[in-house]
Amino acid sequence: MSTEDTLPATPAETLRRTLRRHAAGVTVITVPGPAGFTATSFTSVSLEPALVSFCLGLTASTCAAVRAADRFAVHVLGTGNTTLARQFARSGIDRFEGIPWSAGHDGLPVLDDVPAWLTARVTLRQRVGDHLLVVGEVETGGGHGQGPGLVHHDGAFAASVPLPSHHRG
Repeated sequence: MSTEDTLPATPAETLRRTLRRHAAGVTVITVPGPAGFTATSFTSVSLEPALVSFCLGLTASTCAAVRAADRFAVHVLGTGNTTLARQFARSGIDRFEGIPWSAGHDGLPVLDDVPAWLTARVTLRQRVGDHLLVVGEVETGGGHGQGPGLVHHDGAFAASVPLPSHHRG
């Protein structure tokens, strides 16, 4: 056991330290406005119906736009999208500046050149601790589907790559 393992820590510090070891897929969530942010909290919830979710800090600059939106888009990023991920993670800037995207009939921004994206209609918003949990029912999706996925691990971006399989004979 290392010294770090035995140091007294608050539950929040323990969670933060533990989650640094958890590799998570990187996404950009967008809502009409346009507004958007980088998120690693995206996950599937159900296949029938097709539900997905994400969480957003209540103090985030995009929280008001997310609360007002009835739809959202999730963009699954690849290793070629690190600049995009960094831009949507910054505050105090126009996150859409220089980013190619198109708007749906209701203004929902869909980013270009990402491996995969989907749109969803909000079915639940719930405050959970210091975050807002948003669940949505999947409506449509697309993307070019190529290249390794972008993950966040130990405070940095990394690539998801398949490991060699070992077959026992």
